[in-house]
Amino acid sequence: MTSEPAARPGAGTLRHDALFYRTDDDYVTGIRSFVEAGLVAGEPVLIAVPGIRLDLLRTALGAGTELRFVDMAREGRNPGWIIPGVLHAFVEEHAPARVRVVGEPVWPGRSVLAYPRCVQHEALINIALAGRAVSVLCPYDAARLDVDVIADAASTHPFLIRDGDRQASAGYGRPESVVDSFNRPFPTPPSSASTLFFEAPGLSGMRAMVAALAREAGLDGDQVEDLRVAANEIATNAVVHSGRPAVARVWLDADGLICEITGTSVLTDRLAGRIPPSPVSDTGRGLLLVNYLCDLVQVHTDSTSTTIRLHMHRRAEPATGPAPTTGT
Repeated sequence: MTSEPAARPGAGTLRHDALFYRTDDDYVTGIRSFVEAGLVAGEPVLIAVPGIRLDLLRTALGAGTELRFVDMAREGRNPGWIIPGVLHAFVEEHAPARVRVVGEPVWPGRSVLAYPRCVQHEALINIALAGRAVSVLCPYDAARLDVDVIADAASTHPFLIRDGDRQASAGYGRPESVVDSFNRPFPTPPSSASTLFFEAPGLSGMRAMVAALAREAGLDGDQVEDLRVAANEIATNAVVHSGRPAVARVWLDADGLICEITGTSVLTDRLAGRIPPSPVSDTGRGLLLVNYLCDLVQVHTDSTSTTIRLHMHRRAEPATGPAPTTGT
């Protein structure tokens, strides 16, 4: 049985633990202990795990109104959307009450391209939700995930749980440093990429290029429009903030289409696109919207530029269902 701390966290204290499990029994036991402690305390509970795990947990925990289940493989397919669309949304919905979240952002089979953003996501939880009334438990499959993944989990979680024992993580790192360590250059785009240099008057041409290539790639109508909107948000920021030309590159990959935009302005806010702005703010919504629309958003900055890659995957079927963070 996973042990709870001797004292319950205060109303405004973030608790962020990694649960290392090796079997289904370990998985269920660790999560059940965490969930039941929250229910006893009257805390709303969100369970956001990949769909292949949902039935296991629904059977083990029951599907009462106290529990909300979310398919992380769908709602968290873009790691940049997990904090604003899943965690922050649930915290705000129940504020000022304390809540509990089981969030599994990394699992065997998770996209290699998405992984660096997953680690950054885990580190950013410690900044974005600092001082908030939330306990977050992040399960990691210690039997099947690479040892480097387990080490990264130790660097992003202040406490680790193994075999029911909760201990401070000796490998925990400063969140900002972890985020920066995964700010890595991208591989060079293929020579087949369509390339367009543009300034503010050329934004309409950039949008037209992206939409045309998205249709040729076999994306459905909604995806074409979503990618066009997302590319316009990034491209507009690139030329408006710097006042200088930017470049867009678009190419096919095995999953669908990638649109890369590079501008000479430097994105310095690590939480950009991760926290909804104040309702009265006129800024801060662009990258948030992009994180919602795209299947993956990758960001790399250096001392002179910012490059953002937008990924849109072909759908086997038309997407249906509720918006992120809804559903039980």
